[in-house]
Amino acid sequence: MPSASHPSLNTVLTHFHSLIVPLWQGPGWNAELALPYEALDADHRPLPPQRYRAMACARQLYLFASLIGEPGAAFAEERAAALFRSLQRHFHDAEHGGWFYSIDPAGQPLDKRKDLYTHAFIIFACAHYWAKVREPLVESVLDAALEVVASRFASGDGLYEAVLERNWSSLKSGPLQNPLMHLAEGFLATLAVREDPITQDALLDLANAMQKRFIAPEHGVMLEKPLGAVDNWFEPGHQFEWFFLLESSPVLRGTPLHASLTRAFAYAEQQGVDNSSGAVSGMLALDGSVRDGTQRIWAQAEYLRALTLRPDSEAVLQRQLQALQQRFLHAKGWNECLDAHGEVSRRDMPSTTPYHLATCYEGLVQHLG
Repeated sequence: MPSASHPSLNTVLTHFHSLIVPLWQGPGWNAELALPYEALDADHRPLPPQRYRAMACARQLYLFASLIGEPGAAFAEERAAALFRSLQRHFHDAEHGGWFYSIDPAGQPLDKRKDLYTHAFIIFACAHYWAKVREPLVESVLDAALEVVASRFASGDGLYEAVLERNWSSLKSGPLQNPLMHLAEGFLATLAVREDPITQDALLDLANAMQKRFIAPEHGVMLEKPLGAVDNWFEPGHQFEWFFLLESSPVLRGTPLHASLTRAFAYAEQQGVDNSSGAVSGMLALDGSVRDGTQRIWAQAEYLRALTLRPDSEAVLQRQLQALQQRFLHAKGWNECLDAHGEVSRRDMPSTTPYHLATCYEGLVQHLG
């Protein structure tokens, strides 16, 4: 990740490269399993492991793949290679295909179900990793993940089941917003590194299906569950995340979904972002009232990244960059969550969060650098 000439951006990039990344090279790394621990405490000690998830391994693969070739990051290629090997060694299901959700602390399969969220991140990580190393084995895993999503998870209407049994039998889960968003992200990462008409068609079908099944017409917001589901809600952070994916993609820009999320951005900003502190609320009801005021670092990062693509947003962007720096980043790492009053409510630091910071900072570098 390149540096930038912008002072506030340089500060957060230095914090990222000198503090956050080394946490996952040293105390956050289980050398015996060649996997990241799920989380560190505030003093950089691993929380007693209950499990290791394939999704967390894939997110860390993306993190270190993104650093390959950067100045001062000679370690990145070796670590990315280790994570790629671990993804296959620990999580790949040789009998049924696909990847397990998790293994136990001894390295044995724990939750053997197949979930779309995991497979979406495997696609995303392998596409980024292959872009850097161009090794045939990496592309073959990318192809296998794309194929298993198309053949096993697809429900025939452009959408995909959220969770299936180990042997791919149905759990009647239906589609859920968050795995589908990350699948779109994985498709976009694939299209960024190669011509792929099948994946492009799947991406457009997915965008059309999301517009029909998940968009609340009044404000264009992306719901967490399909329209008509009981106890539905929307998350401002996901509106910002979707907006960035759609706005930054030549394939998706100009689709009906892009138009919806452009409207949703404004509504989520109005209802879900505090003007004085810049805090992004966790969950809103369909009428815009706050259901969960928890402020999560990933939502702050996604709002900041999305602002890089919004016109006339420089002042807000500067404010949000400072808010992230002052309210969430600190000398020992980061605050994962603040409560509705801005007090720290989670002191652990999950291995999955650096992915959000890395994608945010990449967007900022492109915009400000």
